[in-house]
Amino acid sequence: MLRLSCCRVTHLLIHPRDRRYLVWKHFILIWAVYSSFFTPMEFGFFRGLPEKIFLLDIAGQFAFLIDTVIRFMVAYHDVHTNSLVFCHYQIAIRYLKSRFALDLLACFPWDYIYKVTGKKEAVRYMLWIRLSRAWRVTEFFETMEKDIRVKYLFTRIVKLFVVELYCTHTAACIFYYLATTMPPSQESYTWIGSLKMGDYTYSDFRHVDLWKRYITSLYFAVVTMATVGYGDIHAVNVREMIFVMIYVSFDMILGAYLVGNMTALIVKGSKTERFRDKMSDINEYVKSNKLDKQICHAIKDHLCFKYDRGYTEYSVLKDIPITIRKKISLSLYEQFIQRVSIFKGCSSAFIKKIATKVHEEFFLPGELVMEQGDVADQLYFVYHGELHEMRGEDGGTEETITLHKYSSFGEISFFCNMPQTSLIEAREFCKVLRLDKKSFAEILKIYFLDGRIILNNILQVKDSSLQRKLLESNFNLTIGNLETELATRMNCAAYDGHLDLLKRLIGSGADPNKTDYDGRTPLHISASKGYVDISHFLVEQGVNINSADKFGITPLLEAIKNGHEEVASVLINAGAILTIDDLGNFLCMAVAKQELDLLKRVLACGINPNAKNYDQRTPLHVAASEGLFTIADLLLKAGASVLSKDRWGNTPLHEAHIGGNRNMIKMLEVAKASQLAELSILEYSGATKPMLPSRDGIPKKRCTVFPFHPWDQKADRREGVVLWVPQSIEELIKDAKKHLEISNGSCILSEQGGKILYVDMINSDEKLFLVNGA
Repeated sequence: MLRLSCCRVTHLLIHPRDRRYLVWKHFILIWAVYSSFFTPMEFGFFRGLPEKIFLLDIAGQFAFLIDTVIRFMVAYHDVHTNSLVFCHYQIAIRYLKSRFALDLLACFPWDYIYKVTGKKEAVRYMLWIRLSRAWRVTEFFETMEKDIRVKYLFTRIVKLFVVELYCTHTAACIFYYLATTMPPSQESYTWIGSLKMGDYTYSDFRHVDLWKRYITSLYFAVVTMATVGYGDIHAVNVREMIFVMIYVSFDMILGAYLVGNMTALIVKGSKTERFRDKMSDINEYVKSNKLDKQICHAIKDHLCFKYDRGYTEYSVLKDIPITIRKKISLSLYEQFIQRVSIFKGCSSAFIKKIATKVHEEFFLPGELVMEQGDVADQLYFVYHGELHEMRGEDGGTEETITLHKYSSFGEISFFCNMPQTSLIEAREFCKVLRLDKKSFAEILKIYFLDGRIILNNILQVKDSSLQRKLLESNFNLTIGNLETELATRMNCAAYDGHLDLLKRLIGSGADPNKTDYDGRTPLHISASKGYVDISHFLVEQGVNINSADKFGITPLLEAIKNGHEEVASVLINAGAILTIDDLGNFLCMAVAKQELDLLKRVLACGINPNAKNYDQRTPLHVAASEGLFTIADLLLKAGASVLSKDRWGNTPLHEAHIGGNRNMIKMLEVAKASQLAELSILEYSGATKPMLPSRDGIPKKRCTVFPFHPWDQKADRREGVVLWVPQSIEELIKDAKKHLEISNGSCILSEQGGKILYVDMINSDEKLFLVNGA
């Protein structure tokens, strides 16, 4: 049993189960029984104790005085934590606030004080303080009722008999006291003074034998309690009548108590009986299986704690409607769940759902909550108290971690279905909340996006092997499957044009950037279907407008391929860039399929018409070989080179000669002459290397760069410089700064003020502006 202490433990402290202390308790119990029964008799029958009885009384009071001192050294069980408190200060404060005053006053020699003060009657009333010692007898019977070694029926009957006997004994002493406190001249007007038994009278009852007087008083008390009629014994004066009325009223309550208890004994099913039956079953089970005594004591301590606590969560709430139970759970646990680290960042709806599914569980000090090697099917959170997590380290050392309120444990085993790597033990009385795997799985189906947050929180562990196991776990797989399913649902909503459904899905936490099994987002679908409103909504949600699916197709390309110019405009205005994987092959295939409209739309977006496929053939090669005059004319106007060679050294003009299309040959020869003349002019003007044609003979696009912002006033404008468009935007900025002879300038803008990020976005003879930008 662990000890909860706030000060130094000394050898003067006594364990409540110490054998010597238990012997002393039984010794004091005997004195308590004596004091409880003798005190009413002393009050009613004695006006000053005889010497022998006085010495016995003094011995008893001295024993109780010693017990009062001992109680300052006995440890106690804390009501809230059920832990043993071994602290002198706490023990003393607890005793001083409870029974110390009564125990101390009860030890006073009131008979001696009565004699010293001149036999004042008021002093004798202080004797009734000693009746507080009867609580020791009550404690004894409560312990006996739970002791399965003693028959429950016997214990209860003895207890009821003692209660009845004590009540009538006390009443008998009071009846006699009422008679003896009358003036001597009026003693014949009392119930006992007026009594006549045959020829015998009690006119001088003070000199009658003590035992005879007591039996007579007890008889009067019994027949009064039973209300069977008095015969010759009855109340005579007003005082006696008043007390009889009070006594009979009390007797009705006492009678109901006795009858009720006797009925319970016959019917059975009381709380104590159920506890005893359970303890008996436990004893039989332990004996038949020859279990260790330590296990047996742990089981009994746990059952005793539940019995003393008097209720369980289930027993209290089982008859309450589920809606009210949910409100109770939210009131008790919602704020606590919010502060648990693994639920950090989770939605409020998810937190509320978890709060309604957790259950309380109690563990006594020293109890094992989870053993090393167990596979957890419950997720635990520390609600109250402290636990120790003991992990074995390399080299045989052991690391102990203290788990406080809001801590969780068993999560790795719970999520990964792997054995627990540490041992969890209650350091003090602990209340934990547990969440079973089935309930968590059901919640996760609805709030699986929060499951990803939980996984990310758990992945903060430093152990890389544990991180790998979490990523490979069924938990992560389930979350991934549910996320893919939701992405498919969003794509279906986008395909059907259900903007409202798409808004609800995203509003509930769905990620619009999540892709389906083909890597397609809702924006891909809406662009392919031409839904302007859905595309605009998704762009406003901040989706990745340049994401490519597993085929390399972007939303902008989908819009262009399907001829949805409005959607393409929305995407371009949002900053979408037309990027195509294997551009040369894409353009060559479009030419081969004679998709003229597609080529027009693609080339209008600034795509390089001289891109090559795996055979180094350009779209113009294909158009020339197939005799596609209109497409070839479109490509030439877009800047296609007649001088480009494929892997066999053939130019588009060679392909035209092979095809024999005279119009094609003539058009290509004219284009060749024009392009060669342009190259000659460039060479004659002494252009720098970036201005020369590439090794494939493809001419560069020209542009004019101005050293001011396109929106500046005309008075602030200066002349620009004409440059060939290099391979990267950084080279263009460097050349422009060199020829404009300026030192500032970090970005290129279009005439509309848009920032140009890639050189492929620049059209031939376009006006550009070099400015300082963020």
